[in-house]
Amino acid sequence: MSGLMTVFYKELADAFTGWRFIISFALILIAGGYAIYVTAESISEVAQALETGLVFLLLFTTPSETMPSFLTLIVFLVPIVGIVFGFDAINSEKNSGTLSRLLSQPIYRDAVINGKFLAGVVTIAILMTSIILLVAGIGLRMIGVPPGPEEVWRLVFFLLATIVYGAFWLGLAMLFSIFFRRVATSALATIAVWIFLIFFMFLVAGFIANMIVPIDPQTSTYQEGIRNEQARAMVMRASPLTLFQEAVIVLLVPGVRTLGFITQEVRAYMLPNPLSFDQSLLIVWPHLVVLIALTVVCFAISYIKFMREEIRST
Repeated sequence: MSGLMTVFYKELADAFTGWRFIISFALILIAGGYAIYVTAESISEVAQALETGLVFLLLFTTPSETMPSFLTLIVFLVPIVGIVFGFDAINSEKNSGTLSRLLSQPIYRDAVINGKFLAGVVTIAILMTSIILLVAGIGLRMIGVPPGPEEVWRLVFFLLATIVYGAFWLGLAMLFSIFFRRVATSALATIAVWIFLIFFMFLVAGFIANMIVPIDPQTSTYQEGIRNEQARAMVMRASPLTLFQEAVIVLLVPGVRTLGFITQEVRAYMLPNPLSFDQSLLIVWPHLVVLIALTVVCFAISYIKFMREEIRST
């Protein structure tokens, strides 16, 4: 345990005193703060949401004409933070020879990777907590409406989901850092996965859905179209980006009643009552469990690979 804490404190100190943390913090704070600022100025235009009593959550979910919502920015920027803190966690120390010298000390090999991953997760947690509190303070100052207890709990679980989301990308970046010797290659591989999930996952999901349930605009029935859409949604949920986005939308937008495919006939009969906090958790817990499982899988593969590989002194 002493070796684990030694690596943990060392990595944590390096993270907070390095430019990576400062640049990541400034990037998300400036983008998120501006998004909250613009939204707060126009929040009075969303008059129908005032009746729900959850006005404060609108700061995080309402886009403006010039900026996407704070939620959208988090979906796309948090992976960058995880990649920045993990893409050279192992191979940079291998190439410089510091890893072999570190393992020559009374520090077990598992303490190294556990300490690095734990320090990365704590760094992401502190960074995201600080940013969410700061942008929430900006919004509170501008609209003058404090959050209620339910809004606070929804923001807390939004923060926890964001930390897990960032931990997945940290684990994936560390995985490539172990498999590839060159730092540039591990960074490029992780960024390639991020780009694929953002721009190409929708195309792949549509292709697989058409293979499972083929549809023809002229001959396919309405039921076949629904099954095709359901198949596409299931394939999309293999992406951690989709899992996180759907989960936080339900947490921060209580008016979202379900994540499944809804026909126009069913939507017409649905009452516009927002879901309670407990009901929202029931909908999103499978997404959070799968996201945690993906994070554990990435770290487990990294752990096994790191424990079995040979590390030579240079």
